[in-house]
Amino acid sequence: MPFVLTPFKRDLQFKFQARTSRGAMHVHQACYLRLHHTRQPEKVGWGEGSPLPGLSLDYSPDFFAVLQNLCQQYNDLQVESIDQEDGEEFWQKLKHWPSVCFAWETAWVDLLRGGQRHLYDNAFAKGQKSIKINGLIWMGEPNFMREQITKKMEQGFTCLKLKIGALDFAQEIKLLREIRSFAPAQDLEIRLDANGAFAAANAEEKIRQLAAFDIHSLEQPIQPGQWNEMCELCEVSPIPIALDEEMIGVMNKEEKWNMLNTIRPPYIILKPTLVGGLFNAREWIQVAQSLGIDWWVTSALESNIGLNAVAQFAGDFDNPLPQGLGTGQLYVNNLEAPLEVRGEDLWFDPNGSWELPA
Repeated sequence: MPFVLTPFKRDLQFKFQARTSRGAMHVHQACYLRLHHTRQPEKVGWGEGSPLPGLSLDYSPDFFAVLQNLCQQYNDLQVESIDQEDGEEFWQKLKHWPSVCFAWETAWVDLLRGGQRHLYDNAFAKGQKSIKINGLIWMGEPNFMREQITKKMEQGFTCLKLKIGALDFAQEIKLLREIRSFAPAQDLEIRLDANGAFAAANAEEKIRQLAAFDIHSLEQPIQPGQWNEMCELCEVSPIPIALDEEMIGVMNKEEKWNMLNTIRPPYIILKPTLVGGLFNAREWIQVAQSLGIDWWVTSALESNIGLNAVAQFAGDFDNPLPQGLGTGQLYVNNLEAPLEVRGEDLWFDPNGSWELPA
């Protein structure tokens, strides 16, 4: 009897209107893969593949139907062992579906390690060490953003990531000036994420205005695909540039090296859902380190199953930079999981209970 893949989905309701420069979201559809072998139905691996509209290469309104079809193709192969050639060929096919690749890879690792969502044998996964994370501030009216900032600082966060690009730029400058009036750089590190909102022609001018507020880094200031323009920005920018959307769709290791060697950013930001899973994220890290480029890992609106996989992956590295792993707090109906944010630290309880899709 073979391995079996089964798809599930869940509509996650945001606690507020989640706005980026690409628009607002009220609901995010999370999709999951359950993997088990028919001889051991009690041992189950889970993965999450939840593409983002307007961002993920594999997003479409009928994505769940696509996922059902992929599962049927896999089940028709009657795969009996992990190293069966047919199974390997199926994994190669998933490279065209980055979020599915992440879900599949996570489900495999989970199953191989006992089906308990313990994906890595590191201090974080054992509950012995936390991961420092940044607080995420969503776009919105200035009062809404001020409330978020105040709350995060009261919780103990010393690093905040602010999404910019949806408000009038003068309003965003005013907000940053206000933040710095009560939170100087020695007390609060600020990361900015423009989601490609700046035009290449005036990006440098805007960046120089932002630099007055002691900004740690600026994520994806211009739209991806403009390697020469991004390279020039990295050379002249007074704020270190971090690549994010730029990395979507770059799957080959040689292509990864060519892009990073051309642009030479100070940082890259890794979202396994967007870059094609944990293997590809690790490959990005290897290439970046070979070029002296720093990095951190960020979740991409996953529910707690995907967030757990990303966090345990991040815990496999000795990276002192705050990671972007706070998105599990965004939903009113997230799956219950033994992940907990204490102050600015994310903890995992290996003996805690899970709510699984049904």
